[in-house]
Amino acid sequence: MVARARSCDCPWGLGNAVSAPATPQSSTAAAAVRGPWRWVPSLYFAEGIPYVVVMSMAVIMYKRLGVSNRDIALFTSWLYLPWVIKPLWSMVVEGLGTRRRWVVVMQWLLAAGLAATALALNLGDYFRYTLATLAFVAVMSATHDIAADGFYLLGLSGHQQAWFVGIRSTAYRLATIVGQGVLVMLAGWLESTSGLPPTKLTIDATTATAAPLEDAWATATATPMTNAADAPIQFTLSAESLSLTGRTPQEAKAFVKQAQQWNVQHGFCEAPEEKPAVEKGAKPGWIEQLENFLRRTFGPAEKATAGKNDRVGDLVAVVLRMPVEVPAGSRQVVQFDHDGGDPSFSIVEGERFVVTADNWRQPFVAVVQVDAKLDAPSHAEFEVRSGDVRYAWTTVFYVLAGLFLVAAVYHSFAMPRPDGDESHGVAIASASGWTEPLLSFFRKPGIIAILAYLVFYRFAEAQLGKLTSPFLLDTRESGGLGLTTGEVGFAYGTFGIAMLTLGGIVGGLAAARFGLKRCLWWMVAAINIPNVAYLFLSSTQPDSLWAINLAVGVEMFGYGFGFTAYLLYCMYVAQGEHQTVHYALCTGIMALGMMLPGMVSGWLQDILGYQRFFVWIMIATIPSFLATWFIPLDESYGREDHAGSQP
Repeated sequence: MVARARSCDCPWGLGNAVSAPATPQSSTAAAAVRGPWRWVPSLYFAEGIPYVVVMSMAVIMYKRLGVSNRDIALFTSWLYLPWVIKPLWSMVVEGLGTRRRWVVVMQWLLAAGLAATALALNLGDYFRYTLATLAFVAVMSATHDIAADGFYLLGLSGHQQAWFVGIRSTAYRLATIVGQGVLVMLAGWLESTSGLPPTKLTIDATTATAAPLEDAWATATATPMTNAADAPIQFTLSAESLSLTGRTPQEAKAFVKQAQQWNVQHGFCEAPEEKPAVEKGAKPGWIEQLENFLRRTFGPAEKATAGKNDRVGDLVAVVLRMPVEVPAGSRQVVQFDHDGGDPSFSIVEGERFVVTADNWRQPFVAVVQVDAKLDAPSHAEFEVRSGDVRYAWTTVFYVLAGLFLVAAVYHSFAMPRPDGDESHGVAIASASGWTEPLLSFFRKPGIIAILAYLVFYRFAEAQLGKLTSPFLLDTRESGGLGLTTGEVGFAYGTFGIAMLTLGGIVGGLAAARFGLKRCLWWMVAAINIPNVAYLFLSSTQPDSLWAINLAVGVEMFGYGFGFTAYLLYCMYVAQGEHQTVHYALCTGIMALGMMLPGMVSGWLQDILGYQRFFVWIMIATIPSFLATWFIPLDESYGREDHAGSQP
């Protein structure tokens, strides 16, 4: 009977080692002086970190650097590709050299790729260059996965493989917590400590008559400088309060445009994206027609700002200024956010500014507008925060590079040298040695249903996962929750991952107790239905961090519980000859099922807005239920009495 054990929520390859029979060489290696405790936890911690960096940390980093959701979702989804095509070179890793050597060399190269990312962050076209370095990291990480899983098979006996699968799962989870939680919170802390103290301001709306709109930032130019390193960012309001009598649409539009032009002219932000400002014919006509149809039919309704007599809400310019010089090469990112009070006040210009040594002497302008429907005096609070985002993330990537330098040196000594870890170049020299393991996978009974399940089980999650961090970070005016980087690091990367881990443990225990088939529908419901938590958050936009953390935790627990079914079914499909290659194929198809929906998720969110995008996510859960209905599955698989049958 084949030895089996549950794996962790590791998307790419942790299960490769779950069900390999022991070999005499493996048994010899198991008796080596260097025990598994010396290398199994550290090896799988090292396997988890680069995946989390590329797939999760990069999303948060690009959001903090001002990249659009559409570009984040599209380009970071391409970084899935190495894990999709990983099976194509798995035979090379197995055939040339030892897996031990592949592991150590890949860790040296990962250190180089992470250091290159830190350097690329400070180049002019940082987005393009960091995507290139992260693509390199992704390829090295996928190769490292193949080698690490292959070494696990050779370095442990069959009994040890089953016993240590829980240890390596925990190590991988710890890597996820460190990557999505600790390192993101470190970046947030570095951002906050590299900036000035936050500035708080209150804006009132009263029944006073609206004063004429004037060139407000001309007054701010003459504002005395504080010239104190610990002074908060200065601000001046163009009027003492907003008026409930409102403005004409022409006045308001001209006022906002004036502020935009000022900020763009002085380099505080880029010109607003023209939608879609592409050359005629550059975008296929059917795509443009589809986009226009979706925007008209399902996109968020335009805010009703016009009231009686064709009036819109009054506006006030908040003129901000750095009190101290920004050093050459530094980039202070200033965030202007709604911080409480009446939600009838919204920021219509100037939520994010980039202040450098070239423009710090100039003021920068945000514009706040009150809803025209407000008919009683009210007020709202706002906060101005600053920090050097590039410095923060550069430091984090240098820390990661140092971590992999240590890992490479450590594993070159700590990992044993199993007798079976040798080159098999002759086996891959023939065409059949390359093709037969791949072709035999597609000859499995029920392969069409199996492929549909592998592609569509996570169809909704593939789209949701790309936009959760941007949603938590985006301002409330744009439909997000306006959390800080550190708050997202805790909600999504620490508490959320802890709940994900708990869900995975409960799912594994349930499958071991009752069998996968009996738990299957509970698991498919768990991975899909809790997505409604984000629909709730986008609809209510709660201020309570407790409520936000709870909602994120519920969704992550459901994901952890439900993903157990996916991992176990991959192991079920991979049983038999060529199980390592077949499991790699399962995880590669899994990556494809994550990559393609993720690529369009930012485009959809941009059209629909957050709330309606999360409505779409609930609709997108339907293919997961349908695909699960048709898969072949042995009744006893997952239980202790399972005899090892396969599809």
